[in-house]
Amino acid sequence: MKRFLVLALLTALSWGAVSAQSAWVHPWMKKRVAYFGDSITDPRNNGSKQKYWHFLQQWLDITPYVYAVSGRQWNDIPRQTDQLFTQHGDSVDAILIFVGTNDYNNGVPLGVWYTERQEQVMYGHGKPKALVDRTRRYPAMDKDTYRGRINIALDKLKRLYPTKQIVLLTPIHRAGFYANEKNWQCTEDYTNQAGVYIEEYVNAVKEAANVWAVPVIDLNSVSGLYPMLDSFVQYFKSGDTDRLHPNDKGHERLARTLMYQLSALPCTF
Repeated sequence: MKRFLVLALLTALSWGAVSAQSAWVHPWMKKRVAYFGDSITDPRNNGSKQKYWHFLQQWLDITPYVYAVSGRQWNDIPRQTDQLFTQHGDSVDAILIFVGTNDYNNGVPLGVWYTERQEQVMYGHGKPKALVDRTRRYPAMDKDTYRGRINIALDKLKRLYPTKQIVLLTPIHRAGFYANEKNWQCTEDYTNQAGVYIEEYVNAVKEAANVWAVPVIDLNSVSGLYPMLDSFVQYFKSGDTDRLHPNDKGHERLARTLMYQLSALPCTF
């Protein structure tokens, strides 16, 4: 019995030493990360002094390459991709894409992921191969639809950066944004000009995960930000005129959510 207790104690001590020596390090620590998107990511937007990527830079020592521009939609992601490639080439570890709320606001039609054609293909299973009739699908590359824009952007990114981690972030909830008489955006409980609610744009980003084999972080749900309620005004620029853009506190909440969500994903391969 004594021998068993001694062995157990030695085993516990050795495991403790191994545990102490192999302290966990966040997989995104000290990495180079490109950020694509719109005003929520754009450092020039005055909704906050600190953006979510500033906090990730402070906490994880990430080097940020930020290409987001206020007001931009999914059709701007190829341009942002070109900027990244021109300035940094392959010298980036991961790319985060946080865009889509302006596609909703501008009533961009959702569109489809694929178009289909009837073709012949060689096939054989249990008998000699022969030409057979099949339906074949092709990614819909329609710059005037939401899914088409995502296809165009991810096709380009997957070709330029096949070895890099690419992560999509869904648009967050949005309430009123009343900048001036010509920029008056209603709350998300109304459909847009195309007769579509914002969650359909959110869901399309989640669908893209399987279409293009990319991870998606659903900030619409996991961030907890819900500006439709007055209790969440504390996280946004203004309760009266801007419940679209998170303030510093809102961005900190986004960043904390991302820090934990990203810990489950490799940054490099």
